[in-house]
Amino acid sequence: MLVALAANLVIAVAKAVGGFVAGSPALLSEAAHSVADSMNEIFLLAALRRSRRPADRKHPFGYGKERFFWSLLAAVGIFVMGGCFSFFQGAEALRDGADESLGGYVAGLIVLGIALLAEGGSLLRALHQVRGQGGLAEGLRDPALRTVVAEDGTAVLGVTLAMAGMALHMVTGQVVWEAFASLAIGALLVHVAYRLGREARDQLIGEAADPEASGRIRALLAAQPEIDSVEALFTMKTGLDSTLVAARVDLVPGLDSEQVEEVAVRIKRSIRRTVPEARQVFLDVTDRPAREAAGSPAATTAEGPAATGERGGA
Repeated sequence: MLVALAANLVIAVAKAVGGFVAGSPALLSEAAHSVADSMNEIFLLAALRRSRRPADRKHPFGYGKERFFWSLLAAVGIFVMGGCFSFFQGAEALRDGADESLGGYVAGLIVLGIALLAEGGSLLRALHQVRGQGGLAEGLRDPALRTVVAEDGTAVLGVTLAMAGMALHMVTGQVVWEAFASLAIGALLVHVAYRLGREARDQLIGEAADPEASGRIRALLAAQPEIDSVEALFTMKTGLDSTLVAARVDLVPGLDSEQVEEVAVRIKRSIRRTVPEARQVFLDVTDRPAREAAGSPAATTAEGPAATGERGGA
């Protein structure tokens, strides 16, 4: 990622210099795009470093959600620094026009050509990393890697739009082509920022585990001979590879407190083996007849076999 950051900074400077020299709105829009990408690389580096910190007293479930937070900031950066500036450049070009010389066109297209090669190489490297993490669906679970792939894909498409706009401006003499290219780049960046921001928001506010994992956990609980019924099952992703699991189950009659404890430990270990990302598992185990005798679910939870939780599920 440090290589990608350095490449983005060099490309941003080249685009900015070329854009000011040539007076090209499309090239300046791409410069803003590269600046946004550079800032986002910094955010993602912070996400990777901070999310690896171990759990402590202040954050007993760890720091895995740091990835989601910094990915949200990256999405905001794409929207503000990339999308809004590109819209501004497009609107300015439509209002005031742009006067580019032949040398300006050539310099701008050369800069964009080099940027296209660099961004294309970065995209291929990111896709290779995705394949190395188990394919597209599995690899893109990582919000940091998902953001990198989105950035690189958007960069390739943005450079292509800018080159098309400059080429058409050069051929026709109409600045409207570059203005439309800038507006298209802005719309592209806003769309990508919205998608990334929505996904990061869902994960930050507490996204459930995928239905397949939840289904395996529920099936495992239902298959236990000591469990009469599964009253409720809750899951929440606490990081890229960590999930919190909480279940409320009714036990068959006749189990004493020692048996309940043994059953709870065995079930939590089974859940951990079945769903390795279930790092924290909590079971609220109750005896149905005892609950009915007490006349209140709340009373039984307090008086019967108490809610038991075990960090790590072991």
